[in-house]
Amino acid sequence: MAVRMKERYLNEITPALMQKFSYTTVMQVPKIEKVVINMGVGEAVSNSKVLDHAVADLEKITGQKPVITRAKKSIAGFKLRENMPIGAKVTLRGERMYYFLDKLFNVSLPRVRDFRGVSSKAFDGRGNYTLGLKEQLIFPEIEYDQVDKTRGMDIVIVTTAKTDEESRELLTQLGMPFVK
Repeated sequence: MAVRMKERYLNEITPALMQKFSYTTVMQVPKIEKVVINMGVGEAVSNSKVLDHAVADLEKITGQKPVITRAKKSIAGFKLRENMPIGAKVTLRGERMYYFLDKLFNVSLPRVRDFRGVSSKAFDGRGNYTLGLKEQLIFPEIEYDQVDKTRGMDIVIVTTAKTDEESRELLTQLGMPFVK
């Protein structure tokens, strides 16, 4: 599955992007560098077991062990101290990244209720795309009966593209379902 996406990138997408943006070498063609999945768990301040469930869910979804993120500053209003565990993140590269993207574009996103496509305005100006999901239930690895609470997550797709237009074209060619 992921191998097909990578082969398509090399054989079909690279020549199309070279022609559209008139690149002189293959090295100028933008590619996906990494995908970062972040799950912030604010309830972990009062109940540390919640973080364990979030880590388990992320591990099932990505097939890779998440890193626990910690608070940088103390915030009294949130009863938060410095270095308290407040979330989990995973950075995917290579084969796992392509597998995850293929699954996200073709299986998970179409499972979102009333899905019409993802926003084409969520680029950061440097060619990176950020996508927010409201629940982890859209992934096929997560079983509905096993979920204690629905949690959202942020997915950041980091590309080597210089502009948002190049990045949008790359993601469209890879199969990202943008709103028409």
